[in-house]
Amino acid sequence: MFDVAYFLDGALHFVIAFGLACLFLTVFKWLYQISTPYDERALIAANNPAAGIALGGAIIGFALPLASALSVTVSVIEFTAWALLAGVIQIVAAFIVRRLIVRDMAVRIEEGNIASAIYSAATSIGLGLLNAASMTY
Repeated sequence: MFDVAYFLDGALHFVIAFGLACLFLTVFKWLYQISTPYDERALIAANNPAAGIALGGAIIGFALPLASALSVTVSVIEFTAWALLAGVIQIVAAFIVRRLIVRDMAVRIEEGNIASAIYSAATSIGLGLLNAASMTY
């Protein structure tokens, strides 16, 4: 039998969790974009697929640990802490890739280098998977 009160309680938790996750994803996307030396919005508007691929990988790479955090946390504060940690890890890792591993990554993305964008996206997604798995203490 369908219990309306039970459903409404669950739906409220869903709306809060989903809303916070969307908020954190939006904030991460903004922080990630201001942390890069190129303007993703302008590059994507100019039909630069490399910028879209790299940014898309970063978004997925952050969404993965967010999803994991949603499944293992018991409070909004704990979820927020995991989201913050995951975001910092993703942004720092992207910085390390751009500064130490592929030093001309920014130029490559600006020039539309798809191979470099795939590498960047794969790094973000791979790190996000490891980040998510590490949250399952």
